[in-house]
Amino acid sequence: MDFGDIDLKRTWPALAGIGVVIAVLVSAFAWTSGLLGNRVTSASFLKDTERGFPAGYRRVHGKGMCFDGVFRSSGAAERYSAARVFAHRETSAIGRFSTGDFNPHIADNATNSVGMAMMLVADNGQQWRMKMSNDPYFPTRDAPGFLEMQKAIAPDPVTGKPDPQSMAAFLAKYPEAKKYMKADALKQWTGSFAGTSFYAVHAYFLVDKDGRRQAVRWWLRPHAKFTAWNAKDRAKASHNALYKELARRLTKAPLLWDMVLQFAAPGDPVDDPSQPWPETRQQVIAGTLEVQRVFDQTHGVCRDVNFDPTRIPVGMALSNDPVLATRAGIYAHSYNARLREIGYGKATTAVGKKAAQ
Repeated sequence: MDFGDIDLKRTWPALAGIGVVIAVLVSAFAWTSGLLGNRVTSASFLKDTERGFPAGYRRVHGKGMCFDGVFRSSGAAERYSAARVFAHRETSAIGRFSTGDFNPHIADNATNSVGMAMMLVADNGQQWRMKMSNDPYFPTRDAPGFLEMQKAIAPDPVTGKPDPQSMAAFLAKYPEAKKYMKADALKQWTGSFAGTSFYAVHAYFLVDKDGRRQAVRWWLRPHAKFTAWNAKDRAKASHNALYKELARRLTKAPLLWDMVLQFAAPGDPVDDPSQPWPETRQQVIAGTLEVQRVFDQTHGVCRDVNFDPTRIPVGMALSNDPVLATRAGIYAHSYNARLREIGYGKATTAVGKKAAQ
């Protein structure tokens, strides 16, 4: 740092004192933001979107479409949780279907990752926000592992393939990623949002009125049949094929998903999203989501919602899953960035305006 004509020998004590204060403040901010230690958040995941990213769009799952509908409780989960969403017959739902990529203009046939986010607002005003994808579990046990996987699978500039040594080193450190990579290589390409299962890979706790806790994961199981794209279908699919197909279906009838709760047994890993629980674990259908309408996200009800999966109602509790905590930081960063861009008039197509030519 250039101090100009300042005599450092005479001013060193004062500068040192200021430096200590600044260091403490910066360290405190960095820790609460997840920038120190092993708590990787927005600084690591979103560094490539800091400059040149289309203004006003989400930094993760940038392409999407809003929906609204209703969640109808079956009553089967009420004994396990004091959350009103399980006791009340109907709860309003708003959400968003999305494509699993940073690019908000990506073609639907360019990635096999799709998602659904949702916010349920109970009659007492409490909210339950959630983020789900079509992967039943996370690749790695923690967030730093996911970043290391991205580096390991990146193609070498010379060979065009991942470096074998880098891949071997990554898998030695994160052996749980092997099953994800094998499953991902065999995963069918989603041909419709309507028939896709959406998984909340993180564990939570249901808490009943007496304070008893039950670890749980859930997924949304569609009533519609799953349809897959083969290589020919995928090649000829239009840029927005999945979203257009979704809108066409909804002109005929609402779309339905059952919310299936899976209960952990003693010894099941609660804080590791890379480890699915056995299919033999107890399951309860908590209710059914009915998606009634979809809207362009430029003006839709979901545009300004941060679907932070740590926002849960009374009657639920968070696990110590480190990836869940990381997601909260990433989503907050994305939300604040796009709101600033919209507020300062920098956003164009994200809010339905024409981009400058």
